[in-house]
Amino acid sequence: MSLKWNRPAGSLSATLILAHGAGAPMDSPFMERIAELLAAQGIAVARFEFPYMAQRREDGRKRPPNPQAQLLDCWRRVHAQVRETLDGPLALGGKSMGGRMASLLADELGADALVCLGYPFYAAGKPEKPRVAHLAGLRTPTLIVQGERDALGNREAVAGYALAPTIRLHWLAAADHDLKPLKASGLTHEQHLAATAREVAGFLRGLQGH
Repeated sequence: MSLKWNRPAGSLSATLILAHGAGAPMDSPFMERIAELLAAQGIAVARFEFPYMAQRREDGRKRPPNPQAQLLDCWRRVHAQVRETLDGPLALGGKSMGGRMASLLADELGADALVCLGYPFYAAGKPEKPRVAHLAGLRTPTLIVQGERDALGNREAVAGYALAPTIRLHWLAAADHDLKPLKASGLTHEQHLAATAREVAGFLRGLQGH
C-alpha cells in the first residue's frame, strides 16, 4: 500500500494514520494542510487512499466509495503496514468517512487513540437517523473535532447522542463539515485548521502517560 508521509523535523510525539473522506483524495488541500500543521506540532502523519480513490487517480473517473467491508479491510492492511515499523503511540483517524471507518476498527485494532475531523454523525438532512450506536461503547481514547454548523453533525443534534466517556468533542465556532467558518464570524479557515492541529497534537501527546 502506497503511503504519503509528513514527518516532524524535530522530536516525534506520536504517529497518526489519516484517511480521506468520501469525495476528496489523500492530497486534497484540506488533507495536505492538516498533515503539514500536525507535522509541525511533532506528529507524524501517514496518508493512504481507499481502492476506489486510487482507481480514480489512475483513470480520472469518479466512483462512489467501495462497500464498507472493503474499506475496513483496506484500513486493516494499512494499520498492519504502519504498526510493524513503529514503537511509539499510533492513532487512527480521518476526515469524515475516513474517520468513521477508523472508529469502527479502533477497538478491534487496539489503536492508542482515534482522531475524527468532521465526523459524519448522520447523512445530510437526517439527524433523526444517527450512525452512532458503536460510539456508545467505544473504548479507544477519542477526539472528534467538529464544526458547530456541520451538516452531518451540528452541535445541537450531537448534544442529544449517547457517546462513550472516552470521546472528547472539540467544537469549532461557526464551522461547517470542512471546518470552514462563516465569513461573518471573523474567523478564517486557516485559523481553524491551526487550532485543530494544536488540539489533536495536544491530545496525542497526552497519550504518552496513557
